[in-house]
Amino acid sequence: MYTSKLLRNLIEEFTKLPGIGTKTAQRLAFYLLKIPKEEALPLAKAIESLKERVRFCSVCFNATEDETCSICKDSKRDRKILCVVEKISDLVALEKSGEFKGHYHILQGALSPLDGIGPEQLRVKELLNRLRNSEVDEVIIATAPNAEGEATALYLAKLIKPLVRKVTRIARGLPVGSELEYADEVTLSRALEGRREM
Repeated sequence: MYTSKLLRNLIEEFTKLPGIGTKTAQRLAFYLLKIPKEEALPLAKAIESLKERVRFCSVCFNATEDETCSICKDSKRDRKILCVVEKISDLVALEKSGEFKGHYHILQGALSPLDGIGPEQLRVKELLNRLRNSEVDEVIIATAPNAEGEATALYLAKLIKPLVRKVTRIARGLPVGSELEYADEVTLSRALEGRREM
């Protein structure tokens, strides 16, 4: 179909990205082929820099170029409240709401036995160690309101309750089956305000 093997390879690589089908991959590849080299190379450099320099925060597992991310370093944030989320994009969405002023812990996924994702594949052990050695008073579980997120929340609540005074779950302002990263700031703000104890 494609006369260029390199073009075909790029399209195949794009289709490996989440949410990118063949048609979108083709559009992206053709766009990059069309634009001048000096406009395309910054994208390649940004990807290379990301893979070489960005790592996970040693405390919360957020993306950072340093050992510890700027949120964990921020002394103005409330160290007594910890919000547990599935992904970095969930943290970003909550930060956009402007409502949460505590710290985070990113699980890097949710329990999904059918996909082979158990507690060992998540940052659960690190969360429990963190809670044992901290002044955290309340843990807000902000996993997605879908089957995997709910199972993860229930599992975590059982483990966390003996370690902190209060375990809460974000309120149902979020549509069931959706992802936190796609919710608007007002919905996320209301969900945080209406959290409930577990």
